[in-house]
Amino acid sequence: MSSTTPSATHPETSTKPDTCTSSLPEHPQTSSSLVGQKSTSTSSRPQTTAACSAPVPNCEEIENRIRKNIRCSWRDMLKLCEEKDVSKLGEIPVSDFLDIAEKFHLDLSKEEINQVTTKYDIKKNGKFAYYDFLQSCILLLKPQKSTLLQRVIIPKPQNLMSPGPQSMLFYSTMLRIQPQILHCWRPMKRTFKSYDESRTGLLNVADFRQILHEYKINLSEEELFNILEYYDKTLSSKISYNDFLRAFLQ
Repeated sequence: MSSTTPSATHPETSTKPDTCTSSLPEHPQTSSSLVGQKSTSTSSRPQTTAACSAPVPNCEEIENRIRKNIRCSWRDMLKLCEEKDVSKLGEIPVSDFLDIAEKFHLDLSKEEINQVTTKYDIKKNGKFAYYDFLQSCILLLKPQKSTLLQRVIIPKPQNLMSPGPQSMLFYSTMLRIQPQILHCWRPMKRTFKSYDESRTGLLNVADFRQILHEYKINLSEEELFNILEYYDKTLSSKISYNDFLRAFLQ
């Protein structure tokens, strides 16, 4: 009893923490690191944030550099990726992607490879999500700063679209019809407008599908569902044809 009471009653407990800071570094470092020892705590914590946040802006520069090369050969790249993707999950081992990247002369440095493979390890399982990678280089799904040329080609929407989920089938469908859209997007745009009598920029699903069919773009029920799920998140049975066309016109 006498050995336990001094620590609770005597004022030595108020001076002990000051002496304990030098002898017992485990507990005080959590509080003192906020004041004078940030170097020890920040060296361990930001490693997780740096690994996640740092590659994002750098990858945009990398993708912009290799985009022109990928546009010329993305169909062959996709075919090889699908052959390697035995489980059909839209992802392949990183080593397989590196072999494909080397075959198509993407010329990625070790640092760029680390950034790209980290970004597209979507499930954090050491695999490379090739559909996500190819669509980011071929399609324009994310809102970006529009140039003057883009404003003339496709008018910017007054209300920004809130996109829905992006499934692997959505990516594969958009990539499959991309060559056809690029071939006829101008007359298709005029046809969209002719159906849009109220000039809202929106078409009902039946008209949208009919116009695609007129231009020999046939979608299965599942493919159409995945496109609508992305462009009609609110289930309004309307689709913005400008948003749809903009995805193919980088």
